[in-house]
Amino acid sequence: MAFLLKELRFKVPWGHLAAKAWGSSEGRPILCLHGWLDNANTFDRLIPLLPQDYYYVALDFSGHGQSSHLPNGMRYQHLDYVTDVHRVITSLGWQRFSIMAHSMGGVVGGVFASVFPEAVHHLILLDSYGFFPVHSNLLINHLKKAIVHYTRLEGANGAKVYTPEGAIQRLLDGNPSLTSDTAKVLLQRGTKPVDGGVVFSRDIRVTLNNSAPLSLEQCLQIMKSMQSNVHVILAFSRLL
Repeated sequence: MAFLLKELRFKVPWGHLAAKAWGSSEGRPILCLHGWLDNANTFDRLIPLLPQDYYYVALDFSGHGQSSHLPNGMRYQHLDYVTDVHRVITSLGWQRFSIMAHSMGGVVGGVFASVFPEAVHHLILLDSYGFFPVHSNLLINHLKKAIVHYTRLEGANGAKVYTPEGAIQRLLDGNPSLTSDTAKVLLQRGTKPVDGGVVFSRDIRVTLNNSAPLSLEQCLQIMKSMQSNVHVILAFSRLL
């Protein structure tokens, strides 16, 4: 039996958060979180291979995929994506669920599982350890670079227009682990048509490294409250 697939929208004060869901809403819930600059299509080839008695909901974080961009002047930060997760699971009415997360999504999932330990049953991390600590000596420099880069982005012109083939090549240039086929999967949700070609649908502001500058000591302290079962899966070659 083929998975039932549908699109979801969750209202937020600045627009909506987009998601796609596989399976029956009566199934055991799993929230799927994508990596930096990616979108919910990250899971398109994986989920059909998984058990069908679960309800998989893959979220587009704010500013990614088909989700609304934040208002002008606002800055994206990874810790704020934890709020995206809370908004979505509240709208879905989930009291307890599992998280399957890739790369940056694993950081978001790890923090959420620590802040709301009673809510998360399993935390499944794909190419992620759940936290990405910054050496304490580098915290100030990390913040300075982020602020300066953000100021420059605010003065940037409109999104660059690519041919469909050019968009694929742009994605491959920045992601050597991708193939043309897997790049097309991400771009189906990560681009939108305009006169003369396509543009990336993500907000240009998310291209800044918005990782939360937490030290190793802070990460370890946060992790102490985690109650979920944690599964770490690391890839040694190209993903699906």
